[in-house]
Amino acid sequence: MPKRDHAAASTVVGTSEAEMPAALRLALGEAARAMFDVGAGPADVLAMRWSARVPAMIHPAQVHVDLLVREIFGGMQPVISVRAGDHDGVRIEMSMRAPQPPDPRPVWNGFSAAELARAYSTRATVPNMAGIFEGWRSNGAAFRARNLAAELVYGRLPAQTIDLYLPRRTTGPVPLWIFIHGGYWQAIDKADNAQFAAGMLGSGYAVAMPNYTLAPAASLDDIVREMQAAVAFLAAEAAALGCDPAAIHIAGHSAGGHLAAMIAALPEASLVRSCLALSGLFDLLPLSRLPMGGMLRFDDDATVARLSPDRLRPHDHIRVGVAVGGLESREFQRQSSAFAARWGNAPCHIIAGRHHFDLLDGLNGGDLLAFARQLAARGVAGE
Repeated sequence: MPKRDHAAASTVVGTSEAEMPAALRLALGEAARAMFDVGAGPADVLAMRWSARVPAMIHPAQVHVDLLVREIFGGMQPVISVRAGDHDGVRIEMSMRAPQPPDPRPVWNGFSAAELARAYSTRATVPNMAGIFEGWRSNGAAFRARNLAAELVYGRLPAQTIDLYLPRRTTGPVPLWIFIHGGYWQAIDKADNAQFAAGMLGSGYAVAMPNYTLAPAASLDDIVREMQAAVAFLAAEAAALGCDPAAIHIAGHSAGGHLAAMIAALPEASLVRSCLALSGLFDLLPLSRLPMGGMLRFDDDATVARLSPDRLRPHDHIRVGVAVGGLESREFQRQSSAFAARWGNAPCHIIAGRHHFDLLDGLNGGDLLAFARQLAARGVAGE
């Protein structure tokens, strides 16, 4: 049996229903800091025990609690037990494996496992991640409350829904821009990215934002099939939704960039006219050497190759564009540049001064919005 270290995090906050989400967020943040302080990561967490006076208020079966755990710990979700406590606020106790010395042996292209994990960590060089996600949540909720036209169901699973935003004062069918959220296929909800629809919506496009079942409940194969189904549904219903079925465009960020690129190479590509991949993941082989590979069910290198867009080719009629932040890791920049070159020297913009997350701010103004509009406007066969 491996030796275990134990760490506990406790946050005492008011116990009203309105305050409990904030208390849980703070407690989870302290638990994450305790984890990192001993050199452990999410994959090293063996179990978590949560307690509050009213445990139902923090139960992880709630959607917003599940998303919060995913946001902080990723898809490596430990066993969580919840019990009643005689204390205010939320208490979290956590058991972890004892940290092991890093193995210096290379696992891919000269990178050790620890080096590869750092190269593909979207958070490693970004300060105040909690503040970024909190801003996404609050700004997304406000935008969604003001602008959501409809929440559509494209399948039978709970996550198979699409938020649709329609421009105001239209006189006929409008082009449709589909945007797929990121989160390493393990986290984030469409509502958290709602505000990034504003630029294209203000440019006269309808914007559709689909959700998908998150890993590890779904494999990456499953997630790709869900996005195929979402695109097929939107194309079939475009006219009924006030959209032009001949002017459908797809875009995505991070894991969503991967999914958008996959659509551009699959039969559903016949339904779309352009593809914009932002900070995407196109060669999945390095990820298969990390713990997330098992979570995404990368059973063998053949599966990895089949799910890697850089091993595929887009349909001829689709105009492809790529963008990545200038402050992102060398591996993320390499992925985007190499993918753009392999896909027919597609334009690849490196957005100076932007990291993996604030890159999306550019969709609401500036060079990135101009690029997205140009790509969609020209992404029609024959133009």
